[in-house]
Amino acid sequence: MSTRDDVEIRDKITVFQGHFRVDRYRLRHRLHAGGWSGEMTREVFERGHAAAVLPYDPVRDEVVLIEQFRVGAYAAGFAPWLVEIVAGIIDPGETAEQVVRREAHEEAGLTIGEVEPIAHYLSSPGGASESVTLFCGRVDTSTASGIHGHPDEGEDILVRVHSYAAVEQMLRAASVSNAVTLIALQWLALNRDGLRARWR
Repeated sequence: MSTRDDVEIRDKITVFQGHFRVDRYRLRHRLHAGGWSGEMTREVFERGHAAAVLPYDPVRDEVVLIEQFRVGAYAAGFAPWLVEIVAGIIDPGETAEQVVRREAHEEAGLTIGEVEPIAHYLSSPGGASESVTLFCGRVDTSTASGIHGHPDEGEDILVRVHSYAAVEQMLRAASVSNAVTLIALQWLALNRDGLRARWR
């Protein structure tokens, strides 16, 4: 199996630094059939690593989803207000679990109890370095509502509580258009019974 040692970086420069960063690599890598590839140039979108949590109430069998504006969805021709789960970028010195607890409070006014790891995956490895650490977090949905976020950071986040039956219908209708939310909801569909038994 190939490893990072099978890549030769010949040059790396930052070609853009704004809210996010773009680095340009000149590299070559070993080939499956043996030998080395020719030199290639690739740009990589650097936005840091993220953590996300699906807030779930096992007693009420309800899920909290948020809705907010996303410029990437607009640029891609999608409706720009997306239904999502709580997520945030991991700052230096923070753990993924610390991030989801902080973001749940900031984005949805929620306190996360127990957490269950779901996955750690690359969001778009063809051109971005970002990875996502994904959890399911126990919450009490009885007081979940309202508009949250930091207006000075351009956040305008609407909180909505959905029954599990409604979530199942969203999955069947293919109405979820972002990967992290889709992965989390599909995981819940596969693991809900066991999770409710553990979180009694």
